[in-house]
Amino acid sequence: MTGKNNLKAACQGCRDGAALDFDISMAFQPIFDVQTGRPWAFEALVRGPQAQSAWSILEKVSAENRYSFDQRCRVVAIERAVKAGILDTDARLSINFLPNAVYSPKACIQLTLRTAEIWSFPTSRLMFEFTENEKMGDTAHVRSIIDSYKEMGFTIALDDFGSGYSGLNLLSEFQTDVIKLDMELVRNIDRSMPRQMIVESMVALCKRMGIAVIAEGIETEAEYRFVRDMGIDLIQGYLLAKPGFEMLPELQWMEPQPVPLRQAS
Repeated sequence: MTGKNNLKAACQGCRDGAALDFDISMAFQPIFDVQTGRPWAFEALVRGPQAQSAWSILEKVSAENRYSFDQRCRVVAIERAVKAGILDTDARLSINFLPNAVYSPKACIQLTLRTAEIWSFPTSRLMFEFTENEKMGDTAHVRSIIDSYKEMGFTIALDDFGSGYSGLNLLSEFQTDVIKLDMELVRNIDRSMPRQMIVESMVALCKRMGIAVIAEGIETEAEYRFVRDMGIDLIQGYLLAKPGFEMLPELQWMEPQPVPLRQAS
């Protein structure tokens, strides 16, 4: 695609976000604050209109439609979250985005801002996630997106941190507000000394840098207790709640509180 055609496709996607030949919807998975037991955020996860898998949608995304797809995901995430009742909570709405589908940070955000205004959703509660796994051809461009989004009051998260070789390099290039530890790092962490040492080091590093840490993919009580005892308060995973199609799931499991000893009379 030439530069001129690239700009035309980007502008068309940013203008209306509707130039797709397939429909999408969203599922939502909570990120819980274990200190309160309440959702800190709901992550919007793309699905088909009848709850088809994310993969069935993502395989349709191409270089030609990625701008429109990225814009449509933002619009649908806000619409479906508000309809599901997110305004009755104080949780953030976390939206995954493609840095390579953001041609100009301030221009491409306009449809998102208009949608938030239409649905009365505070933009201060928007969080944007991008993944370490996406090819970063231009780190300066990604840095400009992060800086622009921060100026606009959004929360920025780096997803799947630790899943590839570039995580620490990316963290040295730009600092997000949040990192989400890749689920492979926390899988069976209670039984893996190397994982424990790596995650402990990451948590300590992020604490020094003022970056919040989310442990994602928590599926067992042992994993939950281990990351909690490491000082990670933000947790996401099937143990606590699975994604709900066009709905906001509630907390499914909470660690039992110890029964207080009865005072002798």
